Amino acid sequence: MLPFTYRYWLLKQDTDRPMKIYNTAAGILMEHAGDYRLDTDTAWDDLMTQDAIHDWLESRHGTLPVCEDPQQLLAGVQPPPMANQELWASGVTYQRSKEERQEESKDAGGGDFYQRVYEADRPELFFKATRQRTVGNNDKVRIRADSSWDVPEPELVLALNHRGEIIGYSIGNDMSSRSIEGENPLYLPQAKTYDGCAALGPCVLITREPIASDSMIRLEIQRGGEPVYTGEVSISMITRSFEDLAAFLFRECSFPHGAFLMTGTGIVPDSPFTLASGDVISITIDHIGTLINTVT
Repeated sequence: MLPFTYRYWLLKQDTDRPMKIYNTAAGILMEHAGDYRLDTDTAWDDLMTQDAIHDWLESRHGTLPVCEDPQQLLAGVQPPPMANQELWASGVTYQRSKEERQEESKDAGGGDFYQRVYEADRPELFFKATRQRTVGNNDKVRIRADSSWDVPEPELVLALNHRGEIIGYSIGNDMSSRSIEGENPLYLPQAKTYDGCAALGPCVLITREPIASDSMIRLEIQRGGEPVYTGEVSISMITRSFEDLAAFLFRECSFPHGAFLMTGTGIVPDSPFTLASGDVISITIDHIGTLINTVT
């Protein structure tokens, strides 16, 4: 038999490992250390409001039957990992984003606003979407018919419980009309919020420790099966703390079922690149996975 101290170390290593949770048509799929279990009884809202969610998930995982073919559940279109959670977004949190916002709005005289918010104590936060306008992995995102310049914005997403605490992380695509936002910063809601304006998934990474600061966000856009844009950035390049962003969001807003908060983008395709119908957008974040969507 292994010495007690070594057995305790192995047990601790196992319980410290993050868990991935997927919202599938069959129920909540939990993956812990390569072991998949399917929960058909727990509602997503109940999951997001669990106290001590890490302990609850670990104990719940062990009571569920093994999912024999998890890849079959994950192969098709997945709903986004949300139910009654709102999806919010942060703006101008990377220098690259600030520079691009200034460039697109210079003719409208709005460039100074982005410099100011980049340096201010109060971050730019805005409502992005409900589940109705959010798609999941392998689903279709949209570009506005009245927009001439459209880009994806790959972002790390914070999963927040009803107390505003960070319980996990996901991947988001904050689809944006640069032509509309650049025309006038006051058009931001129209540039950002419309049917199919956001993608979220493929899962939520539930972890006791913060995601590693050197985690990379990678973007690839394919057109006709060939890459037409690639980019990457480390989340360490963000200029604000995740706790600060979450605190501002919950300062005067309540979220009884929790919320998701996009943390901003550091990858912005250069002008004149614009998305086209049929483009395939792949966003990968270390430790979480890859979110794939097709433009329609």
